[in-house]
Amino acid sequence: MACTVITKGRGLDCSRSLGGVKNVFFGVYDEFDAPTDGTGIVVASGQVTDIEMADKRLYRYSLPKGTASVTETINGDTTAGTIYYTPSITIQLNKLTKEDQNELKALAQSKLVVFAELNQRLASGNNVILALGVKNGMHLNAGTNASGAAWADRNGYEWTLDGMEQEPMSLVADYTTTPFDNAAFTMGAIVTS
Repeated sequence: MACTVITKGRGLDCSRSLGGVKNVFFGVYDEFDAPTDGTGIVVASGQVTDIEMADKRLYRYSLPKGTASVTETINGDTTAGTIYYTPSITIQLNKLTKEDQNELKALAQSKLVVFAELNQRLASGNNVILALGVKNGMHLNAGTNASGAAWADRNGYEWTLDGMEQEPMSLVADYTTTPFDNAAFTMGAIVTS
């Protein structure tokens, strides 16, 4: 009996794509209204089709161009018959501030769900949004706060959040006008500053 069901092939895409992350949205893991199977985020066929977080908030961080990346590493052991995924996002923020120092402390103490709005576009023209840490959360586990030696060196933060999941990261269902305005989503405010 075969354990694997491959459902389709993949041709060469004739369109071009962009790399990079435009915005990051942080949600506190425990603030998603949890159904019986985990967080209040429903994933079907690799896509987030529902988010339930009622009056809670997502916190948007707008990022300087070319300063953030998302990586998901596939970890498998054929002998043990196991596989899991480690999503990771690295962001850079310019300028050291007391407000960011306080936020850093709060982020480091939190279990989060992270949504990364990519520069890549869907056929609708809207940006692709990835969901990371849906089942087990993401944690701020590495980073630096620094000011370079030369005048042109960056003064600011580089933070890396990572997680460990049983399934690959998911794409969030396309939105209408603004991220997360999907009719199926029950969302609170998106805090931008």
